[in-house]
Amino acid sequence: MAVVVQYIVVRNGVEKMTFATKKEADAHDKMLDIADNLSAFLRASDIKLDDDQSEKISLLLAQERDTVNALLRGAKPPTARTAPEDKPKERAPGKKKAVQKSEPKPKGSQKKPSASKAAA
Repeated sequence: MAVVVQYIVVRNGVEKMTFATKKEADAHDKMLDIADNLSAFLRASDIKLDDDQSEKISLLLAQERDTVNALLRGAKPPTARTAPEDKPKERAPGKKKAVQKSEPKPKGSQKKPSASKAAA
């Protein structure tokens, strides 16, 4: 018989998720705490959002907190991620993508000082 240890995150009497490690469970619990605080902050603001919108925005900000922190410090936003279902644009027929080949440099190809400089 095997013993399996599981860490369960329970919020307000509701089981949210189950994790294999305490570290993962603590990280998820912390993210939910941040989302709760953000939700309260949004409800107290002048912006009128329904509860579902407030919850979704709060969870997004909490899940992406590293990116949001960088943005608040003045960093440029990251480039837009492409969804897996997005396909690259097709090229016009007859046009091929240029392929750059890099050739390895021989080890002894370093520049040697010219004879005139060596004599000086």
